[in-house]
Order: sequence, then C-alpha cells, then structure tokens
Amino acid sequence: MSSIELTVHDRETLLDIAQKSIASGLKNNQPLKININDYPQHLQQNAATFVTLDINHQLRGCIGTLTAYQPLVKDVSDHAFAAAFQDSRFPPITQQEEPLLDIHISILTPAKALEFASEEDLINKIQPGIDGLILEHGTHKGTFLPSVWESLHDPKEFIDHLKLKAGLSKSFWDKNIKISRYKTISIP
Repeated sequence: MSSIELTVHDRETLLDIAQKSIASGLKNNQPLKININDYPQHLQQNAATFVTLDINHQLRGCIGTLTAYQPLVKDVSDHAFAAAFQDSRFPPITQQEEPLLDIHISILTPAKALEFASEEDLINKIQPGIDGLILEHGTHKGTFLPSVWESLHDPKEFIDHLKLKAGLSKSFWDKNIKISRYKTISIP
C-alpha cells in the first residue's frame, strides 16, 4: 500500500466512506455496505487501516488491523463502524455525538522487524513522529500508531507506554522482545 499516492479526492472518498459507515451504524446497526467495483483500482487494493475517532481532541474510539486482508475501501468502512460502536473502552457513539466526531484514517505500510541489541539501541533506532511500532513478547502484543508521538514525544516514554499497552511493566525488558515498525499514510 505504501507505493500508491492518494489524491485529495481519494482522501475525501475514504473520509466519506468512514462518515457514512458511522451513519449507517446509527441507522441500521451495521457498517456501510461497500461495492468495491464502484471505486478506482488503487482503492480496491488490500490494505491495513486504523480509524480513530476524536471529540474535542479526546479519543472516542480507535479500531484497526496490522494485516492487510481486505480491500482498502471495505477496511475503512468496517473499522469506522467498529471504532464508533465496538471499541470496548467506550460506549457506542450516539446520534448527538456524530456531528462532533473528527475522523482520522491511518493506512499502514507493511511492518518490518527492527534489529536491536538492547533497549537503549532500540530507542536510538526509532524515528519519533514517523514510526508506528508493534511490540511482541510471548502472548503480549501492542501497537502505537505514529500519531501517538503527538502526545508521547520522548522515545523512551513512547516505548515504556507501549510496554504498558502490551500488558507489560514499564521497566520490563527481555532479549526476546520483538519490535516491528511501520509508517502510515494519514487522512486528514
């Protein structure tokens, strides 16, 4: 997915799909039905996305996938619906909240394993503001999109909070921790 360029119209189309999927959820309790053939070929490619919903700069829902398994337009529709109605951290979006939503779509590039010798080496290799990271250790797994850098600017703090998200302690370190990085195309 990283090889395509999205036009302004493509970005507007994807935001429109997300908004209509949330509206469909409020009206029909299901995501917007997508006929992928109604969209340009490059929007039909399989892509991994996250859809993040904010109200007044406060997180209101975020759902996505790290693996590209379905067409981009369907992935956006499904994840917009899920972020609005199925994020276990929040109650479902209400009719009154719908006009207040800021919708953000992140299209992920394929993740690549990062090689590092220590936690300090890892911290020196990550690119603040650019990298999204996936941390894995045994059954523990967590990810932070690159947009999380807006609230966690320091690389050490970023890694510490990612460990917490994965269900580990901030101070936890083990040579078997795996870290992969990815980038995103962000809309808007």
